[in-house]
Amino acid sequence: MKLKEWGLFALLGLVWGSSFLWIKVGQGDPLPGLGLFHPADSTSFGPFLLVTFRLLFGLAGLAVLLAVRRQAVPRDRRTLLAYLFMGLFNTAVPFVLITWGETLIDSGVASILNGTVPLFTIIIAHFWLQDERLTAPRLGGLLIGFVGVVVLVSRDLEPGGLSGNLWGQLAVIAAAICYAVAITFSRRHLRNQSPVVQSFMVLLFADALMWIATPVAEGPLVLPTSPLAWFAVAWLGVLGSCLAYLLFFSLINAWGPTRASLVTYVFPVIGLLLGVLLLGEAADWRLLAGSALVVGGILVVNFRSIAQAVQPAAVAATAK
Repeated sequence: MKLKEWGLFALLGLVWGSSFLWIKVGQGDPLPGLGLFHPADSTSFGPFLLVTFRLLFGLAGLAVLLAVRRQAVPRDRRTLLAYLFMGLFNTAVPFVLITWGETLIDSGVASILNGTVPLFTIIIAHFWLQDERLTAPRLGGLLIGFVGVVVLVSRDLEPGGLSGNLWGQLAVIAAAICYAVAITFSRRHLRNQSPVVQSFMVLLFADALMWIATPVAEGPLVLPTSPLAWFAVAWLGVLGSCLAYLLFFSLINAWGPTRASLVTYVFPVIGLLLGVLLLGEAADWRLLAGSALVVGGILVVNFRSIAQAVQPAAVAATAK
């Protein structure tokens, strides 16, 4: 593991982990931690329009990459239908749910709840994939993570019903379930596909669906006038989608998929820290305790994979 590769790892964790912050900014929140504010009379993105343009920016970058590599896209009906499913459940629906949820909850809370994807994945994979059965360690990690979610959600429980904040948290949890379904589906139906082609096709179908849904959900469409909002959405598309894929693919080639996947454990930490430091979001004991339990549950579920990933580095360091 070279220093350059660890630099790519850190950059990828920062890029993907900070996406929750930029979603907030794209929807009109300022960045008081950096002294950046939207103009007084400007408009920002609604959830659907933000996702639509985010995907458009990311798709443009991936199209250039696809052209440079001269890779062909699939044309058979079965594969195209599989990509349509992935575009819906891996991108369009969860992106909208997270973006809408962040109109009601802090970005740090959204990043932590999004970190539950591995927990939902082990449940779905147990019933869908023969080689991913639910074991005792996985069950233990699942229970720990579930307790963490309960602690997080308990901050917004009201005797008379569901608060707006709770609806936002449920939306992000629903997005995590969508991701888990899509991950399991992809492993079963899209194996041996080029990562670049897969990323391009998923974003292509997702953005096509968003251009159909957005005028219905938020029409008539009015383009935002806030430069900071446009910067946030361009960042989410070009860096948070296109560049992030390039970094991830580089790590997969250098380290292999097991070690490269460790970057997913960085997202909740980055999202929480940036929300507190740059957006001025509050962090009470339940947020910290719930976050620790969610991350702890994910680590327990993936303890064997993490041990296998870090063992080569430890052996190399000892040898030196």
